[in-house]
Amino acid sequence: MGENLLILIAAALPLMGSPGPAVLSTAAVASAFGIRACLPWLAGIVLGTATVLGIVASGVAGMVLAVPVLLPVVSVIAALWILWLAWKIATAPPLGRRGPDVRAPSFAGAYLLAIANPKAYAAIGAVYANVIVVAGDPFGDAVAKVATLSAVIVVVNSAWMLFGAAFARVLSSPRLGRAVNIVFALLLVASVVVALLL
Repeated sequence: MGENLLILIAAALPLMGSPGPAVLSTAAVASAFGIRACLPWLAGIVLGTATVLGIVASGVAGMVLAVPVLLPVVSVIAALWILWLAWKIATAPPLGRRGPDVRAPSFAGAYLLAIANPKAYAAIGAVYANVIVVAGDPFGDAVAKVATLSAVIVVVNSAWMLFGAAFARVLSSPRLGRAVNIVFALLLVASVVVALLL
C-alpha cells in the first residue's frame, strides 16, 4: 500500500499542481492582497477542490458529464467568474497603497471557482481512476485516495499562495507591483482559454 500511495502522490502533484485557474488565482490573490487576506480565498479553493474530489470519488461527476448541455453552461459560468477575478486582481492597488475599502476576493468566490474549475475534474479524475492504492477493497481504496488527495490539495494550493506572496514581499515599487498583478491576471485568463479549448 505504501508504494501505491507514493505512486498516487507522484501522479497527483504534477497534475493538480500545474498552472490552472485555482492555483493561479491563489497565487494572484496572495500577490495582490497578501497572505493574511488570501487565507479565506485559500480555504475556499481547498474546500471547493475537496468537494470536486468528493464528486469524482462518488461517481456524480460521471453522471453530470453524461448530460451534454451541462458542461458548456458550467464552463461559461466558470469562465465569466474567472475573468471578473482577473480584472479585480489586475486593478488591485499595490499592497503599500491600499485603502481600507479594498477587499480581497471572498471565500465563497474561491469555493465557486474551485467547483466550477474544469481542470480540477480532469486532473482529479485522471489520478483517481488510474491508481489503485488498496487492491481488492474498493471502500479502503476510496478512503486512502480521498485522504491522500485531500492532503495534496492543501499542500499544492498553500505552495502557490506562498509563491504569489513572495512576489508581494519582493516588489516594493508600485509600478512593479502593478505589473505582477497584471501578469497574474493574464495567466489566469490564459488558463481559462486553455481549459475551454481542451
